[in-house]
Amino acid sequence: MNMLFLLMLIVQMHRTLPVTHSLQYFHTASSQITNFPDYVVVAYIDDIEIGHYDSNTRKAEAKQEWMKKFATVDPEHFLWQTNLGIRSEVKDKEDLESLQKRFNHTEGLHIYQRMKGCEWNDETDEIKSWRQSSYDGEDFLALDTKTWTWTAAKPQAFPMKHTLDHDQAFMTYLKFYHTEICVQNLKKYVNFGRDVLMRTDLPKVFLLQKTPSSPVSCFATGFYPSSATLFWRKDGKDLQENVVHGKVLPNPDGTFQMTVDLNVDVTAEVEGKYECVFQLSGVKEDLVTKLERRSILSNASDEDNVKVTVGGRCSDPRYHCHCHSRHTSQK
Repeated sequence: MNMLFLLMLIVQMHRTLPVTHSLQYFHTASSQITNFPDYVVVAYIDDIEIGHYDSNTRKAEAKQEWMKKFATVDPEHFLWQTNLGIRSEVKDKEDLESLQKRFNHTEGLHIYQRMKGCEWNDETDEIKSWRQSSYDGEDFLALDTKTWTWTAAKPQAFPMKHTLDHDQAFMTYLKFYHTEICVQNLKKYVNFGRDVLMRTDLPKVFLLQKTPSSPVSCFATGFYPSSATLFWRKDGKDLQENVVHGKVLPNPDGTFQMTVDLNVDVTAEVEGKYECVFQLSGVKEDLVTKLERRSILSNASDEDNVKVTVGGRCSDPRYHCHCHSRHTSQK
């Protein structure tokens, strides 16, 4: 009889700390969205939400326990973030109204978004930054932080580009923000939350298949940081064909998950030839899962099923919140 079998080859781990960290802010001004604030700012560090501001509360709030401790240590910092959110709300709402007129949108649901941020390598001290905006989900305007020039993605963006090109005072502020303020805040957050932000958590890895004819999905969940790679390999060579890579997605507990699908008939001839490989920033050795029929969790049978719930919730909606495996005791 088949038994649940998950083979993961873990060679001795040599851990090093991830050296690249990022801080990003997403500003969203919207119109006519039911039961949703018409202005929201969300702050992320290393892809983890750390702060939130919206037009209902009009207050910057911490979203992680370690960030809440930071708020008690430096309340003035969050007061500054609140005032910044209030000023940004006024400006972005004005820009949304202006864009609706330029696009001849007099009513309906419309969204104006801005994204800004910076990245810091704590080993080389290299800094990167970005600032761009979109309207109704399409690129609108972007700042090249190497040349400090604006690029308009739409004809309607040219008036705003023209205004910004001639606003030297604002450009001086932007240069200071992206080279000093953003990086200083990023370093401050990383230093305060280093026990959380600079850890490495290995994932649990599962092979999933909805039906015998479906692709085999390699599903890794519970890893940290988000800078990870998941891919299929055959006979020691990375596969590019018949492979579909999923995005890195957040888990509620601050860890991450991702999938990579392989379109292959799992026969006795192919068993052992394919393997799913997980690589995590900060961990030198790979986490390898061999493709074998007995290791695949499937919805194919309703008899003697074992329900596998990852992280206390259904982590992959493609499996209808039930990742089943034929699992019977050996007789």
